[in-house]
Amino acid sequence: MNKVILMGRLTKEVEIKYAATSNMPVCKFTLAVNKKFKKDGEPDADFINCVAFQKQAEFMEKFLSKGRQIAVEGRIQTRNYDKDGTKVYVTEVIVDSIYFADSKPNNAETNTKGDAWETSEDDGELPF
Repeated sequence: MNKVILMGRLTKEVEIKYAATSNMPVCKFTLAVNKKFKKDGEPDADFINCVAFQKQAEFMEKFLSKGRQIAVEGRIQTRNYDKDGTKVYVTEVIVDSIYFADSKPNNAETNTKGDAWETSEDDGELPF
């Protein structure tokens, strides 16, 4: 079984690129995943390369930005290729699902894409 679940923060703004042959949306991103133990008293993190395709890539571009905490579910993939006569090895997580892992901003805040977050008025009444 090849299954990975990670929770971390996006290290940079989300960008979609499109595959040359199929025009499929692809989003490559890095998650900073905190380590349980600190190095010399300082927080430490692993930086995990991830790839999302199609609807997941479009979701990320629309709703996520640098610093946002997310959880991803997927699988590890390894591959290699030649670059200028040197073999390059790549290990990355192929993302199947993406989840928000931090709370949404309050009414006055907007996300970095310029969209206001949806909010509903709470009248204190229970919905049933």
